[in-house]
This record gives sequence, C-alpha cells and structure tokens, in this order.
Amino acid sequence: MYQTLFKLFQAAIGSIKDLTPIVLVVLFFQLVVLKQPLPEYGQLIAGLLLVILGLTFFIHGLEQGLFPIGESLAHAFARKGSVTWLLIFSFSLGFGTTVAEPALIAVAAEAAKVAAEGGMIEREVQAQSSYANGLRYTVAFSVGLAIVIGVLRILRGWPIHWIIAGGYVLVVIMTAFAPKEIIGIAYDSGGVTTSTITVPLVTALGVGLASSIKGRNPMIDGFGLIAFASLLPMIFVMAYGMAITQ
Repeated sequence: MYQTLFKLFQAAIGSIKDLTPIVLVVLFFQLVVLKQPLPEYGQLIAGLLLVILGLTFFIHGLEQGLFPIGESLAHAFARKGSVTWLLIFSFSLGFGTTVAEPALIAVAAEAAKVAAEGGMIEREVQAQSSYANGLRYTVAFSVGLAIVIGVLRILRGWPIHWIIAGGYVLVVIMTAFAPKEIIGIAYDSGGVTTSTITVPLVTALGVGLASSIKGRNPMIDGFGLIAFASLLPMIFVMAYGMAITQ
C-alpha cells in the first residue's frame, strides 16, 4: 500500500515537472507578450490539477499494467514458438488499438465533412459516415500490417533503416499521384496512430520479443515498431484516396 502511494507520489512529481515548462510558456505569452489577465482563475487551476492527476494515473497505469502485460505476452509467444499466432496477435493488437483511437475517429469525421464540402463525396450523412469509417479501417489495417512487418523484422534481423527509407521513398512517389485533398489527411494519419494505448503496448511487445530471442538486442532490435505504425498509414490512406476518386 505504502509502496504504491510512494510510486504515485513520484509520478505526480514527474507530471508537475513535465507540465511546468508548458505553464510558464503560456503565462509568459499571456501576461508579458499579450498583456492580458488570465480568465477564470479557478477553472484554469482546477483544469491543471485534473491534468496532473490524469498524467499521474496514466503513467502509473502504464508501469503497472500495459508494459508488463505487453512484455509477458511477447515472452509467452516466443516460448510457444508459433510464428503464425505471434503475427496474428501483432496484427490484432495494431488493428484493435488503432480503430478505437479517439484522435483517429475525430480526424476521420472531420475529413469526411471537408470531403463533402469539397465535392469529393455526397453531402448525405450516410456518405460521410461511410467515408470516415473507410478511412478509419484503412488506417487500422495499415497499423496492424505495420506491426506485423516490425515483428518480422525482429525475428529475421532485417535492418530497419533500409525498410524505413524505402517506405518514405514510396510516400514521396505516391504524394505526386495522390489527390491533393487526401495528402494532408494521409500525413496526419501517420501521427494519430501513435496513441496513448498503441505506443506502450507495441513498444512493450517489441522489447519483450527482442529480449526473448537469442542474438537480439532489446535496445537495438526492440524499438522501431512505432516508426512502421506511422509510415504505413500514409501509404495506405493515399492509396485509399486514389481508389475512391476513380
């Protein structure tokens, strides 16, 4: 009990340290540059306290739950020796955590509205919903595939820099041919996939898997999965845009 409270206290101190620069920047520009008083002090202080509490519990939860379960699952699959089940789990993990990501849902809904206003799709609610869902599932599928590629890289020892470089070359080529309306959405999709749930679980999976395989270095081979999860959505969303405009 006391150990848990002490860890929570440490996490709270860390959250305060992380938020302090942001608060100082806001105060400087609000009071010194704009020379305007802070509106609604009580609401701002209450919101800041809620942010500190949220970050504290989130970080503590990662340390207590998500990281251990990700690493334990990786170790278990490595001991099981079934590459097929490991890849199925990797794809399911990437797809499941991404399709429910609130940031992706918001971006997809906004993209559907803009596409309707721009004449790319019909203005009906059904058409916008179909477009948004198609975008969500495209991104989720691409992240699932990205995690599979990342796991195969760890298993096979493929050099990550060549894969990443080749992927971005493909992104540049596709940018020249994709509809202009979809390019920005595609690039943003690469960012919204790195969510608060996906990143810790996928990182724990990579580190745990690299730790379980003889000849693999967790520091060298365990990381890099998130890079794939950011890269492939850009490719798939641009392909999605080219497909729906045909």
